[in-house]
Amino acid sequence: MLETSARLLRLLSLLQTHRDWSGNDLAERLGVSPRTVRRDVDRLRGLGYPVHSTSGTAGGYQLGAGARLPPLLLDDEEAVAVAVGLRGAAAGGIEGIGESSARALAKLEQVLPHRLRRRVGALSEFTVPMVGPHRGPVVEAAVLAELAHACRDHERLRFRYETHQGTPSRRTVEPHRLVTTHRRWYLVGWDVDRADWRTFRVDRIELIPPHGPGFAPRTPPAEDLAAWVSEGVSTRVYPVRTTVLLHAPMERAAERISMSAGMLEPVDEHSCLLRTGGYSLEAVLVHVLMLGFDFEVREPEPLREHMAELRDRLSRSLGPHSGEHG
Repeated sequence: MLETSARLLRLLSLLQTHRDWSGNDLAERLGVSPRTVRRDVDRLRGLGYPVHSTSGTAGGYQLGAGARLPPLLLDDEEAVAVAVGLRGAAAGGIEGIGESSARALAKLEQVLPHRLRRRVGALSEFTVPMVGPHRGPVVEAAVLAELAHACRDHERLRFRYETHQGTPSRRTVEPHRLVTTHRRWYLVGWDVDRADWRTFRVDRIELIPPHGPGFAPRTPPAEDLAAWVSEGVSTRVYPVRTTVLLHAPMERAAERISMSAGMLEPVDEHSCLLRTGGYSLEAVLVHVLMLGFDFEVREPEPLREHMAELRDRLSRSLGPHSGEHG
């Protein structure tokens, strides 16, 4: 009986991968005959788990959605990964999710084996979150869910929005995807009134229900939406845009430059291109200087001219004896 129960749990774990399994594949994985697999599937159905089956050469078994939540079967690495993810969820920029994550983590820890509970407990005891009064913008989990549903169901949204410059506006948008980076969430959608694709910071969105009507999905503005949003929030939104060659490997530059601060493109193993923007030449120059890398300005030419003026001014500020020593 104990062996049969263990085999049923193993079968349920395999079915939870949400792929079609042939009877022969399951039998091979479990070390039993296809006939035993059929009996075990019937036992799972008797316990309330909706196991669907199809016949023929392309047939097999698959666990369907149902009213009863199956037991969550995780291996050691999966269990630790879930625990780490839940512990870090409170710092993910989603308001109100911290308490829910803590409750879920407490339930998980109750059923973890002792060896795993010790590992997860060590992570909790010896990890200090860097949380302060300036945590950055947060969004409500309910708003994220509502936006995701509108994307899935192709329903138009109406909302109040505060632009990058702080100007209030009303928007009618056909939502396409949510994009997240670090602590910020963005909605990519077709702005109906402006007849163009736009990126909206979710923390600046105030939804105006009801949603609808439905719409036919459009071809997105780019295949790589994350890169498209990154370029938009770091470059396109600003009046001054620049491209500089950084004398640093792209991996090293990426440690200091987030996707919301600029776009990086590798040149060779020793250098990369940075495309970024700002409200003025001075702001762009300070941003690039503070990165701490040697660089060459590729464009725009006014930035090169401005740098030459600053170089001369700095030289004069050092005085006539700046090059003398001793």
